This record gives sequence, structure tokens and C-alpha cells, in this order.
Amino acid sequence: MARTGRPRSFDRDTAVRQAMHLFWKYGFEGVSLEQLRRSMGGISSASFYAAFGSKEALYRTALERYGATHGKVMLVLHDEGLLPRERIEQALRRSAEMQTDPAHPTGCMITLSSTICSVDGGSVQALTLAERAANREAIRTCVDAAIKDGALRHDTNRAGLTTLFDGVLVGLSIQARDGVSHEDLDAGVTQALAAWDANSGRP
Repeated sequence: MARTGRPRSFDRDTAVRQAMHLFWKYGFEGVSLEQLRRSMGGISSASFYAAFGSKEALYRTALERYGATHGKVMLVLHDEGLLPRERIEQALRRSAEMQTDPAHPTGCMITLSSTICSVDGGSVQALTLAERAANREAIRTCVDAAIKDGALRHDTNRAGLTTLFDGVLVGLSIQARDGVSHEDLDAGVTQALAAWDANSGRP
């Protein structure tokens, strides 16, 4: 009788979390099926495919888990109870803190895990590209709202300011992965916010 692999005997929730950490640390293409199986207690390939369908499907699930946990720091960009500047400031400061937390891989999974992929990884790359585009649009919305209510001058270069803060957000991930401290990243956020204040429409 052909062996179909031993029955699933692992906790799916734990398996997804472990896979998330692997993809976060090594990137989508840097993680092998063997690594994923080992992280799940050495399950067979048959059990892996029965549980997750494919490596790409597991990556999608892991990315969703990231968004529902560590990635929640970005939700503050949509908090209309805060002023636009406060939304951007809190998103950047919370990101700097989360991305340097030693309890998990450094940096941002959305920025680091599939920035560079082979042609075959295009669909995976599109997932994180869409997430980054959504963050950029949320920053642009904050800038536009501040111009509209007079917090920023009407002649503020909205595209330039949006690009600046989006660049800071993405840059935090690279620098956190390179070992830059939370304190230094947070200080960088303070300096970036000076660009907002330089465009202030109020005394």
C-alpha cells in the first residue's frame, strides 16, 4: 500500500505562526519546503499539502496572520479620532518599536519577504506590493486631510510629503534588519516630522 504521509498531528495555528517567522526572516524564496516541514515537527510532504495546499498558499495565510498581529500598528493611519499628523507619527513610531522587538524577526514582513522574487514569484510579490500601496495611500489621505483643514499650507507639495513619509516607513524596515536601534529609529522619525511642521499652515 502506498504511503500517504502520517496524519496531521500538529497545531495549525502554531504552524502558521512558525511559517510567518520563517518567511519574515528569510523571505518567500529563501524558505524551502523542507524548512517549513521541519518547523512543523517534520510532517510529511503529503500532510503539508493536505493542510496548506502549497507553499504560496501558506505564505498568503502567514501574511494574513502578520497583518492581524504585528502589522496592526499601521491601522492607526485610519483612525479619524486623531489628527492627520498624529496618525502618521504614531504609525511610524509604533512601526519602529515593533520592528526592533527581539521577540520576533526584525523589520517588516511586508517590506522584506518578497521585495525581490523570480518571475515565478510574481503573484506573491503582488500581495506585498498591494499592502505597501495601501499604506502609501493612507499616508496621502492624511496629508490631503491636513491641507484641507488648514493644518498644512495649501501650497504644500502633497506628493513630496507623502513620498517622504512612505520612504521613512519602508526605510525603517531595512534599518531595523541592519541592526539600527529603536532609539535611533525613533529619533529619525522625529526628524522626519520636522518636514511636516515646516509646512504647517498654523502659527
